[in-house]
Amino acid sequence: MHYYSLNEYLTKTFGEKVYKISLSGGMTCPNRDGTIDTRGCVFCSKGGSGEFAASQALSVSRQLEEAKQRIAKKSDCKKFIAYFQPFTNTYAPVEYLEKLFTQATEPDDIVALSVATRPDCLGNDVLALLKRLNRKKPVWVELGLQTIHPETACYIRRGYELSVYDKAVRDLKSIGVQVITHIILGLPHEDRHMMLQSVLYAGERSDGIKLQLLHVLKDTDLYTDYKDGVFQTFSLEEYVDLICDCLEIIPPDVVIHRMTGDGDKKLLVAPGWSADKKRVLNTLNSVLTQRNICQGAKYDSKTIEFLKLV
Repeated sequence: MHYYSLNEYLTKTFGEKVYKISLSGGMTCPNRDGTIDTRGCVFCSKGGSGEFAASQALSVSRQLEEAKQRIAKKSDCKKFIAYFQPFTNTYAPVEYLEKLFTQATEPDDIVALSVATRPDCLGNDVLALLKRLNRKKPVWVELGLQTIHPETACYIRRGYELSVYDKAVRDLKSIGVQVITHIILGLPHEDRHMMLQSVLYAGERSDGIKLQLLHVLKDTDLYTDYKDGVFQTFSLEEYVDLICDCLEIIPPDVVIHRMTGDGDKKLLVAPGWSADKKRVLNTLNSVLTQRNICQGAKYDSKTIEFLKLV
């Protein structure tokens, strides 16, 4: 096995295949409602990166049922993870969150709760709620770090410093909640060394990691810069080569939740090759085999010392 995949982890943990159901909690984001900014991150679509989630007009129970019906047409999967995906899913009064998350985890076939959020939206009351929920079923919190570099963080309008992420990780681990960190590869003005630094940083602190290819989507500020020639996106060959380097420096016990990501084809501008996910994964697995790439193979003191040089 070249890497510790999410499928492998889920099968080992729950004894069978588990399907992740994307849900909408009807929340927004401090980077959109004026608390920090009104424009959102430069890469984020109007849907808050949740184009594949169910409609927020439906109750959580109804979203779950409709998703299970769709899944049943193509899979006999019997266990699921409730995944709150769009926008910032701890950015609401804790009473609302408790009702939402409890409703999502009540069914017996829901084996875990996954919550995508920002590190600066984890107050003590939210942490207390997550701790209570984690006693009943496993809770994962997905943190959108994207990069460790302050210049890039400023460019993408992330809206918080790296120290905020560090504190969130410590707080979540102190209550036994798993941390999954999102890193975007290909952000403007970042070179290969900078990207690998972010991957190493996240890998050393997380239970799982999502390596996300930068997508340029319509109607985003990133799209404007792309049209103006401010940056270029990866070719498939360049991206696969980078992923190989990333895997070798991620600790072997960290679960790889994602290695590419999906952009809504109706919104996707670039890179066009990313729309063919099957081709991307087949190419990646072929190269991993040809090069005999193994997760954690270069997670050693020499590599770490080199990467931490700024």
